[in-house]
Amino acid sequence: MAFGIGDLFWIFLLLSSLQPIWQKRQIEYRRLRALQEFEQGRNSRVILLIHRQESISLLGIPLSRYITIEDSEQILRAIRLTPPEVPIDLILHTPGGLVLATEQIARALIRHPSKVTVFVPHYAMSGGTMLALAADEIVMDANAVLGPVDPQLGNFPAASILKVVKDKPISEIDDQTLIMADLSGKAIQQVQRFVRTLLKDSIPKQKVSPENIEPIIEALTTGRVTHDYPITVEEATEMGLPVTVGLPHSIYELMDLYPQPQGGRPTVQYIPMPYDDRRPMLPTPKGRPLEEPTQTK
Repeated sequence: MAFGIGDLFWIFLLLSSLQPIWQKRQIEYRRLRALQEFEQGRNSRVILLIHRQESISLLGIPLSRYITIEDSEQILRAIRLTPPEVPIDLILHTPGGLVLATEQIARALIRHPSKVTVFVPHYAMSGGTMLALAADEIVMDANAVLGPVDPQLGNFPAASILKVVKDKPISEIDDQTLIMADLSGKAIQQVQRFVRTLLKDSIPKQKVSPENIEPIIEALTTGRVTHDYPITVEEATEMGLPVTVGLPHSIYELMDLYPQPQGGRPTVQYIPMPYDDRRPMLPTPKGRPLEEPTQTK
């Protein structure tokens, strides 16, 4: 049977259209295998909450991801399917998200009878930090960060709105700002009450010393720093949070299966291997060395 140029073109087009589907199935299979191996190694239920900036198909418009109601529905279902005696491992990589969704997940985590461990390979800001506070242990990379959980109203921190009302005469403040200030006070009280509930959790055991609870609430919820302030491992440990430094290597391998979509050339490149004792040698300088400049008195 002879094939013409036209037949070869349609075969090539068919294979090209099937290749992305095959690659997607392959990466999904590798993700499931990695999750299964991690669960078997720790005898736990592993849940991933990873948010990357993604692009809308065809148009290529960047779309930021965050914690949504859909996320909370899926995680709550995973927690319900987990037997009471099985620990939960939650791997977090998120900038935060909706307060309602975050609080639903956090409440479900503190109600789980067995140990809950949160792993932070890079960052868990805002709502991600709220989920970390619900864990019995927070395992972080040495360079990973958490963030404040002070409430935001629109584009403004609630604490800053209250400061405006405090510093200016009420006659110079418009009605909308006064309404925002009233909402800000309520929002801060609600967040502080909820964070206190998370930190007082004693199932399966007390995770934060009672004398550290109020200072942690003060540091995280009152707007003493900006909302994107990075709380390092050292600072989180000093606060009294149950932080452990050092992630299993399998988590880094798992994160590699959830890469940031590339819209063009990569902005970061390196040789993905440790050097050990095989460090790259610096080139030997050629030509005569430059003379040291003479200092004039």
